[in-house]
Amino acid sequence: MIDTRTDEYLRSIPELIGVAGVLVSNEKDMVFTSNRGEKTVGIFPHGQEGKLEKVRVGGDPNGLAFDPSLNNLLVANVSKPDDPVPITASIVDVKNNILTADVLMPGRTRWTVFDKKSERFYINIAKPSQIVAVVSRDPDGVAAAYDIPATGPHGLDIDIEGRRLFCVCDQRVLFTLDLQTNKTSRPSDLSGPPDVIFYNSRLKHLYVASGHPGAIDVFDTVRLKRLQTVKTEQGAHTIGYNLESNKVYAFLPETHRASVYVDE
Repeated sequence: MIDTRTDEYLRSIPELIGVAGVLVSNEKDMVFTSNRGEKTVGIFPHGQEGKLEKVRVGGDPNGLAFDPSLNNLLVANVSKPDDPVPITASIVDVKNNILTADVLMPGRTRWTVFDKKSERFYINIAKPSQIVAVVSRDPDGVAAAYDIPATGPHGLDIDIEGRRLFCVCDQRVLFTLDLQTNKTSRPSDLSGPPDVIFYNSRLKHLYVASGHPGAIDVFDTVRLKRLQTVKTEQGAHTIGYNLESNKVYAFLPETHRASVYVDE
């Protein structure tokens, strides 16, 4: 845990095995973790990790998205390449801490986001190259699928007001998907194979992390133009983002540090 006001390391949270992702709900003041090492999600109030609860899900959990109005947490599960078990997205009722649905996916999932206007979850699928939608109120299957014209959709974020998704692909390109016309933009080149991305709605900037060569690409999302590339460290494919301070945190695995960048 890092205090984003002082940028100081506070502590680590124990008993979370193989954490692949973390999501904080400001609306509910809750924290969710995808614990891939034990096929569970962790749920606890912010600052009260002693109240940690775990719910087993239908695979190895990865991406997380949350609908605060219905208390639905979507967990995008992954599997090993040779695993014959179907790939699913799990729905967890975080009010009662129970698994309520397992939605069959067309392929290996990546990251996921929630759109409060349409009340849909959107999930990147690595192969086939798609973004699929699941309705939060009635998650009985895939409600829509959108083809992405590049290999390996990975990081995903949403411009809720602009009604578009940002999708970065292993092929080192960025697309937007217009949620009203269902059309994708022309590709924008990235500095490397991407992973985590965050959209800054205040500055209209998009941050794209790449572990190889170790960089963060900063895009102007109005023109879809790359403004700069900030060097981080080899293998640094995970970032965090604080909207209030316009700070981006890059986690550096080789030197066991976190670098802090301010977008001004």
